[in-house]
Amino acid sequence: MSLESKADFCDTHASAGDSTTPLSPTTHTLTKILLPALLLTGCATFEDFYNARTGDKSPQLPPLEERPRLDPISRNYFVLESPEQTVVGELQIVFTTADDTFSALAREYGLGYDELVAANPGVDPWLPGTDTPVLLPTQYVLPDGPKKGVVLNVASKRLYYFPEVGEGEPVQVITYPVGIGRVGWETPTGDAKVVAKATDPVWYVPWSVRQEHAAAGDPLPSTVPPGPDNPLGRHVLQLNMPGYLIHGTNKPYGVGMRVSHGCVRLYPENIELLYSMVGIGESVRIINEPYLVGRLNGELYFESHAPLEEDTVSTDERLARIFDVARNESGAFADELEQGQARVIASDALGVPVRVLLGDTYEVFSRARIVRNTVEPDPDMPTLAEVRELLDAPAESEGAAGGAGPAVVPAGSPAAADLHN
Repeated sequence: MSLESKADFCDTHASAGDSTTPLSPTTHTLTKILLPALLLTGCATFEDFYNARTGDKSPQLPPLEERPRLDPISRNYFVLESPEQTVVGELQIVFTTADDTFSALAREYGLGYDELVAANPGVDPWLPGTDTPVLLPTQYVLPDGPKKGVVLNVASKRLYYFPEVGEGEPVQVITYPVGIGRVGWETPTGDAKVVAKATDPVWYVPWSVRQEHAAAGDPLPSTVPPGPDNPLGRHVLQLNMPGYLIHGTNKPYGVGMRVSHGCVRLYPENIELLYSMVGIGESVRIINEPYLVGRLNGELYFESHAPLEEDTVSTDERLARIFDVARNESGAFADELEQGQARVIASDALGVPVRVLLGDTYEVFSRARIVRNTVEPDPDMPTLAEVRELLDAPAESEGAAGGAGPAVVPAGSPAAADLHN
């Protein structure tokens, strides 16, 4: 399959990005005057911002419901317009129907459940209500480092794949939400590579997992054949980190959450494309970076996610490291006001890129694209009780696989009992 046809497969309407021009000197001066007040108010400013969209306060913006409803942007595929661009996509707002849930919205717009929850504090993810504006965090600061192969950021629960392109061609990126390991079963970080692939795998259930499920009153067989009950889904990429896989799932509503024993889960439609593009030997870099800095059209953006529960690196340490690197590379964050604004954004952890210098929290909604609601009713959509059951149940150690494709872990292999997910 050619890159073009694969891109078509994942909806190739690439975002043109944010066309906003850099701040004028006057705006920058106002920022310096107003920002100290912003720093004092902290999260309350963001609460005011979100309250404004639900009617508690009227922002000085055109009413959202009066703005035209456009087609959604590409869910997954973006092209960098210049080597300096490190922010892709565009924030979007969708108005819910009576039947919408965050699980349905997340899958429709290429997001994970936790991403939607973080970006919409105060909105009920299971009963958002009719005509509730929901912010879709479909703009992303790309992870720092080489733009090649697979890069997985466990802090943002998001995977980025940079396919090889010809010399002189623009960088392309495909990004997907992922499910990662629960507390106590963390997805490991570090450099890895793909060492095997399998289609329609068999799940060889590790003994420890069988014991765990039996204790919970949910006994499992020693093997699960390909099919709807197989938690590996239809496609598996095995890493050279013993026991860890990137794979699909038979419970797609868990994508974007911490639900596994360490493996990485994708929506079925996403792993199908990734599997077709990623070859044996492809590099995989797994990082844990809750704070991301990027540039688009000359402007500085900061994206913040809540650190993982087990994260031992403090916010101050991470921010100091980011400020040092940015100052050395571009002179950014040399100003204490910029650093203070970054700290405010970090504390709110909305998971959306915010323009650092603007100092105006309404800017996120002012530049968001209002889009049509394209969610189709799904009779198989889980209920809240089913999702709670998924989160409370023993995590499935989906590890060993074999089948129609190359055996990821051969049947009878000692490793089959030791796989983490």
